[in-house]
Amino acid sequence: MRHDESVPPTPRRPKPAAAAALTVLCLGIGLSGCGGDSGAQAQPGKGGDPAPSSTSASAPPKASPATPSPARTSPAPPKKTATPSPSTPETATGPLSGKTVVIDPGHNPDNRLHTAEINRQVDIGTTHKECDTTGTSTNSGYAEARFTLDVSHRLRTLLQAQGAKVVLTYDGDRAFGPCVDERARIGNKAGADAVVSVHADGSAVGNRGFHVILPASVRGGGADTSKIVGPSRDLGTRIAGLFVRATGSAPSNYIGGNTGLDTRKDLGGLNLSTVPKVFIECGNMRDPKDAALLTSAGWRQKAAQGIADGISSYLNG
Repeated sequence: MRHDESVPPTPRRPKPAAAAALTVLCLGIGLSGCGGDSGAQAQPGKGGDPAPSSTSASAPPKASPATPSPARTSPAPPKKTATPSPSTPETATGPLSGKTVVIDPGHNPDNRLHTAEINRQVDIGTTHKECDTTGTSTNSGYAEARFTLDVSHRLRTLLQAQGAKVVLTYDGDRAFGPCVDERARIGNKAGADAVVSVHADGSAVGNRGFHVILPASVRGGGADTSKIVGPSRDLGTRIAGLFVRATGSAPSNYIGGNTGLDTRKDLGGLNLSTVPKVFIECGNMRDPKDAALLTSAGWRQKAAQGIADGISSYLNG
């Protein structure tokens, strides 16, 4: 949604998605053929939710009646010892080897159970804001926090396959949060080459499309974005252009003037970052047409692919 610390925007009169705006996104990163609707549809069984696995094992066969052993028997062959599998998959070798990417899944599904904790004020450098918020949801109740964690898992898999070291700010392992200032610190401590915070918006019906939020130039208190404004814009522009190509979705028709980019100075996750970082609002959960995309496992895979492509383009220069 307008995620962690903001008031939902006053709905603007939607503008038709302009092909020229999409072309600008592509040309801005030196890519051809990334504008417009890809026309790709989600295919059953591709990029979807994993099929549930059975948890009930077959009953062991009944023992046969014992038979007398022969007087002389051959020694039993030695048992083979299985090699234990690692608890976590090893990072593959690839074009992103040596790079660290931090993925920040917006909100937490259990924030709603911890309102006192997430309403606690934290320092975002220039002012104080809530630790975190509950996020938004579709009208049918699909929570933004579930969406962001799902896309983040898909994104992690894609980046690890290219050799990147991937760190999540949380992975369903916390009762609430983390707070927005801690989310920024996790990226800073990791020395991340890129950080992407994954979100979905909550705006008026008819407001459609995605937008990438870039850090403004902010200096005050504990915030100083002067060194990351330029690199973050490069990262965000590449993600926007390649998100169009992967998903077929148009840039927001209500924020960013059809560019797919928005610059803000009121977000602690950006203000406190010392490494290149952007937010992406993948669509508007409150619009039925966007909600149909966001609730599709196949489309979420495309969204993860678009973000991964943008990160790879940025890191590979």
